[in-house]
Amino acid sequence: MERERLVKGLMAARRAIRNVRDDPEALAKTRAQIDAVKRALGERGPVWWSDGAPDYNRRLVRDTPYAEWYLSLGSEFQIDWKT
Repeated sequence: MERERLVKGLMAARRAIRNVRDDPEALAKTRAQIDAVKRALGERGPVWWSDGAPDYNRRLVRDTPYAEWYLSLGSEFQIDWKT
């Protein structure tokens, strides 16, 4: 029940972004609401696990050990790394 309530709040705040884009103060408030809900859902905040594996989050696949595997998928699944 709590998770459902949080997700509904998150979706409402995301929709509200459209209506406050031209108001920097309201935009900041809405973004803060989104951040608070994402933290409550566990999507943001300090890492809560520690398995010792390297974190490749927010890195291009070409800069990770997965680059060779990604290239093996074929061109239909690849994006142009030059852009």
